Amino acid sequence: MKFLNTDGYKGWMFGRRLVSVVSLLGLSLMFSAVTSCGRMTLVEDGESAVPVVIIDDAPPMTMRAAEELVEYIEKVSGARPELIVGEPDPLPDSAVWVGYQPVLEEIFLETDFDFEHAEEILIAANDSHLVIAGRDRWHPDHLVVEARNRTIEGKQQEYGTINAVYTFLQDYLDVRWLWPGELGTDIIERDTISFSPFEYRYHPQFRVRSTLFRLSELGDNRGHSHQWVRLQRLQLDSMGFQGGHPFSGWWDRFHETNPEFFALQPDGTRGGGEEAWPNPRTVKMCKSNPALWDQWLQDVEATLERDPNRITFGANANDSGRRGYCICESCLAWDNPDGTPTLHTWEGISQEYVTQADRQITFANTLGRMLKERFPDKDLYVTAMAYGASRPAPELAEADDNVFASSVTNFHNRYGDMAEKHRNDLREWSEAVDNIFWRPNLGSSAGRKIGLPNSAPHAAIKDMRFAAEMDVMGLFFDTMWEQHWSTQGPYFYMLAQMAWDPYADGEEILSDYYRRAFGEAADDIEAYWTMMEESATEILKGHGTMSEIWNDDFFDEAEVHLDNASASVENEPEIYEKRIDFLRAGLEYSRLRLDIVIQNQILRDEHQDDEGAEDKIRENWRRILELDEEYPDAFHSWYLRRDFDRADVDLD
Repeated sequence: MKFLNTDGYKGWMFGRRLVSVVSLLGLSLMFSAVTSCGRMTLVEDGESAVPVVIIDDAPPMTMRAAEELVEYIEKVSGARPELIVGEPDPLPDSAVWVGYQPVLEEIFLETDFDFEHAEEILIAANDSHLVIAGRDRWHPDHLVVEARNRTIEGKQQEYGTINAVYTFLQDYLDVRWLWPGELGTDIIERDTISFSPFEYRYHPQFRVRSTLFRLSELGDNRGHSHQWVRLQRLQLDSMGFQGGHPFSGWWDRFHETNPEFFALQPDGTRGGGEEAWPNPRTVKMCKSNPALWDQWLQDVEATLERDPNRITFGANANDSGRRGYCICESCLAWDNPDGTPTLHTWEGISQEYVTQADRQITFANTLGRMLKERFPDKDLYVTAMAYGASRPAPELAEADDNVFASSVTNFHNRYGDMAEKHRNDLREWSEAVDNIFWRPNLGSSAGRKIGLPNSAPHAAIKDMRFAAEMDVMGLFFDTMWEQHWSTQGPYFYMLAQMAWDPYADGEEILSDYYRRAFGEAADDIEAYWTMMEESATEILKGHGTMSEIWNDDFFDEAEVHLDNASASVENEPEIYEKRIDFLRAGLEYSRLRLDIVIQNQILRDEHQDDEGAEDKIRENWRRILELDEEYPDAFHSWYLRRDFDRADVDLD
């Protein structure tokens, strides 16, 4: 396997918190805090001063990042640097180097190019050269991978250099990607770009970030934010976390040939007999069965043949997390008889039984040890899900070092006793295992899923920081399918920023977001989004329904904030008014979509046709689709069209 392993802080090392603080202090402090022998100049008075040099045989995504670096330097300064592929001969007196090359050891004599940390990035300048590099790992024969419904080109195991480039663009050239599309991109123009010598290193704690916005992962074409998610350093992570239910297809594959794979039920059947229980996709497995382990390992081998970049493999229980667990003697022997009681259900039977967590960890340990034996030269991992009957933490079983637990704890943007209980469950799992992921099921409280104005940037700041403090190393947000940027934009932006650095100053990031997006209207827009967040919080706390809180007075007041914002930028560049209009589209959508919810409820409550309600629903949907055509990045079009197709009334 070909890889560049440029790890290690041999000379010095920032702690994660210090790096986060430094990254937010701005260019002036970061660059002036070092001894300067001169300045490294990229562009001077609108003229390109140095070429950009990319490593030879760079994988496609790294090459793409180098090309984007050239493009953004031109957008900022008006000057387009030359892009040189491979080590130039003779060496230039000054250059920007993208990715590690051996010659850098001679150019940066005091800089370490051995990265010890996964995804570690390095950005450094002396008085003549700038290097933007990171830990990169890829298999040259498997850069193209078939996944789901598309082909992934440029697949790597680690993408340090690419994320270093995007960090440089954001933190050093002050580029902002506020939301997808040209309207959401903000650039500060300057005709000279130069730096005093400096050195910056960082490695993200959350090594799983791509599953934060799942429909915009590599290999999924349902989302519309792929480029934005990549630029935010989310899409190209390093763990390839398996957060779903890997045994969901096993009933169809094996129930006739290998019924012993499935959980023994109280009625003596395996998996529920001819009719799987609860159903074929949620049937449970007999985890203590060695034949099942062997089949799982065969599946892993087949997967690695297709994609050697994969390093994590799921052992999670199927969905419907409290139903149908195996009661054979061997599986029961894996349970802690004194474990925390939790409700279990089998067909026709419900009773308390101890947590499944010890059994889950024992199962994952078994598979993890088989992985080590079968692939002694690879670092491969198994995931076990703390979910349903296994949400309470294990008390006896200890997870091996190649076992990860994903805690399905649903406290994010939620309130009350249950949220606090789930927060404590994550804390207990963090204390019980060394490798923990956070995998909340977000649901659709306060209309989040359908794009109503449940924007929660402060919840993102608080909860991401808490997850980091619990030593979480990866994120998987289930049901974060939709991306309605005009109604929830600050929330998504904050999630992305905190996923890269959960110790960053979230309030400063949010303030920067308002200033960069709306200029002189920043205060009015902040008041607008604060109103959105506070109203959604009232709904989530049970202080009123959506229609009670988001009433006509609410929408009228929100429009006043936007009118004030427009007045504030009347003599400012046109871009600010266009962005305010983007929010107006979201506010109009919110009125229309909430009214559809209300009219649908009228139809359900009356159990009869109501032509007035049906006509309103049709009219609202037509206008929503018009807004979607006019503002293609304002809403998640795929999700809107899906909802349109599933409407409760005939829309033709």
